[in-house]
Amino acid sequence: MKIIYQAVAVVALWLPRTTVMAGEAGNPPLPRVETVLERLVEQSQKEAANELVFRQRYGFTRLKTNEIRNNRGELKKREVKTQVNKPAPKPGKPDDAPETPSVRSKPGRKTDFTVEREFLQRFQFTLVGRETIDGRSALILDLGPAAQKPPERDLKDRVINKMAGRIWVDEAESILVQADCHLTERVNVVAGLVGAITQFTFTFNRARTGEGLWYTRHLDWHLDGREVFVYRTVDVHEEITTVQLIR
Repeated sequence: MKIIYQAVAVVALWLPRTTVMAGEAGNPPLPRVETVLERLVEQSQKEAANELVFRQRYGFTRLKTNEIRNNRGELKKREVKTQVNKPAPKPGKPDDAPETPSVRSKPGRKTDFTVEREFLQRFQFTLVGRETIDGRSALILDLGPAAQKPPERDLKDRVINKMAGRIWVDEAESILVQADCHLTERVNVVAGLVGAITQFTFTFNRARTGEGLWYTRHLDWHLDGREVFVYRTVDVHEEITTVQLIR
């Protein structure tokens, strides 16, 4: 299972929405794709502070379900983990006083949504339109493998270089709010002798609190793989519920 879980670390979506495609009359012109990506990189550097403040100010329940099946689809293992976040209210603190997050104690800290330029260079992006998600305008970008093959240092790079799909970026705040990605072709491990990843899909969507903090509402991934002669299918579902501001 080591190979399967290495693949999971590679890249570590359901509300009604209205789509406006590029070029439709009566809508503002779309920005340059380079501008969207540059703003996305800049805003992603604030994700660690966003996550810290969200945990400090909001109570919530995170439910994670892992399921492993054999090549016949029979369930072999199922794990359910529940994490409850209960921040303590701060006595004497005014309700409208903002938190002052400090992430200096963890230099280099990254979150799942930190986007770096090197990562973006592994794909080709096309800005295709807008959608309204949760009442907010989001820019839609299709992505595929870069025309010039990026370097591959390890299994992680090999999988990322073969991913394609679609992402949504909040137009006002340049925040990555939704993604739907998949593996475009099989990835072998040691020429297929040690193992292979035959299918991998990854989706998530994020929500915004009234105070402007973002959190992952749903996350799902599915993987079909083989390690030597053992085939496995892995499904993981995560969701955050009962989000409540703690005064």
